[in-house]
Amino acid sequence: QVQLVESGGGLVQPGGSLRLSCASSRNMFSFNYLAWYRQAPGEQRELVARRERFGSPYYSDSAKGRFTISRDNAKNTVYLQMNSLKPEDTAVYYCNLRVIRGNYWGQGTQVTVSS
Repeated sequence: QVQLVESGGGLVQPGGSLRLSCASSRNMFSFNYLAWYRQAPGEQRELVARRERFGSPYYSDSAKGRFTISRDNAKNTVYLQMNSLKPEDTAVYYCNLRVIRGNYWGQGTQVTVSS
């Protein structure tokens, strides 16, 4: 069983930055899909950013140019660097890591952007 532990959420003012972390209990090399999703109150969960084993990272239109997904294999951790945050970025953020026969979610971390 894979455990994912998220951290880094919190309250930030508009224009500020946060870095979310998702630490895996499993070696990062085994995952072929790394992603961050978010879910705002009353909304469906949406994809924010993803990295697959091959190809360039994908970003949603709202995240493009402001968010960066990265990985540290030595620490078995995936990050989401979020800059120039806006109130509409307020949501619970979830990491999602996948292998061929497994699909794993973090517990979620709250991000609130407000003055």
